[in-house]
Amino acid sequence: MKRILLLVVVLTAACAHQAPISLDQHANDYVKLNLALGQHDADWVDAYYGPPEWREQAKTENKTVAAIHAEATALRETIQRTPVPADRLLALRRSYLIEQLGALVTKAEMLQGKKFPFEEEARLLYGVTPERRPDSYFADAVASLEKELPGSGPLTERVAAYRKQFEVAPERVDAVMRAALQECRARTLKNISLPPGETFTLEYVKNQPWSGYNWYKGNYTSLIQVNTDLPVSIGRALDLACHEGYPGHHTYNVLLEKNLVRDRGWVEFSIYPLNSPQSLIAEGTGNYGLHVAFTEAEKDAFERDVLFPLAGLDPKEAARFHRISRSTDALAYATSEVARRWLDGEITRDEAKAWLQKYGLQTPERAEQQLKFAERYRSYVINYNLGQDLVRAHVEKSGPDRWATFKELISTPMLPSQLRR
Repeated sequence: MKRILLLVVVLTAACAHQAPISLDQHANDYVKLNLALGQHDADWVDAYYGPPEWREQAKTENKTVAAIHAEATALRETIQRTPVPADRLLALRRSYLIEQLGALVTKAEMLQGKKFPFEEEARLLYGVTPERRPDSYFADAVASLEKELPGSGPLTERVAAYRKQFEVAPERVDAVMRAALQECRARTLKNISLPPGETFTLEYVKNQPWSGYNWYKGNYTSLIQVNTDLPVSIGRALDLACHEGYPGHHTYNVLLEKNLVRDRGWVEFSIYPLNSPQSLIAEGTGNYGLHVAFTEAEKDAFERDVLFPLAGLDPKEAARFHRISRSTDALAYATSEVARRWLDGEITRDEAKAWLQKYGLQTPERAEQQLKFAERYRSYVINYNLGQDLVRAHVEKSGPDRWATFKELISTPMLPSQLRR
């Protein structure tokens, strides 16, 4: 009997020793590896509000990129060997860690000098492959604008002159942005409950390659920055407010912190690695958020009746402004296409700038800003328009309640691989 009892004790101890490590421990390791990689790439960690001692540990250890790559590869393989949980949210969590680690491994390879073609880089980092678009795709959109803005001189100059009429004077930008943010927030709160105390700070900055940015600080707070290097168009204000604030980035991060970090203790969501599949969801929902919060008619009416007067613009010009603005929507992919060609070495930088002016109808100044963004963030540019199209398709295929589907996207571990397409 004693031998049997002893055998039972030994077997029990062995089983306990061999029990699989929980996803919680894997999540801790995931966060620490991201913080470690952030020591080698200042843009990698876009937001972090987890244990502060882990950040200090990453600084002290200062692991090599090669070591980070090896550990991340091993961790990903370990999680891949774990059984898929029956619970859908837990299964999504497991997939999230695997796919995010895949991006971390790719970024570590890039930091060690490995180069990928633009499309492969996008697939490895963001989980999607961008479509190539020929010049004819953009030429068709340009031709339609020729009809909207007839006249002499290059179309790019005519478009620039027309857009200039709708620039918000610097002294009026703050009033316009705050009114836009207030309306986006009010519409979001009618459909999504946010925790008490959520808030943001609005700042205006210069010398940045982007037009707007949300820096999430944790504790349900964000710093929203608007870049005033170039004039803010009246048509950009509402887009920025929805994208950076409600129901975009601020709402997204607040819900992840509330639902996953605080309520479930999933520490991996306290860190946001920029070059990862998470960004396609973040930027895609940020761009599509405007279309969830407003119908086309509601957007046009709010801009005409509220934002145009605040900006000192004539509301009677709003209808034509909206019509011409929508005619340029097809040109939104110009930045992604020119980034692919330029970064893959098909064209020079000067040729890329000229191409953006011809097919994107950008001023030299705005084309330069877009190239600076692509130069710094590379294939990240695909997340805005391709992300929006994938989010739009997912939301509109999921049923009539757009807000419910949208909320699921911004409050769960869903990534591009889980989108309906």
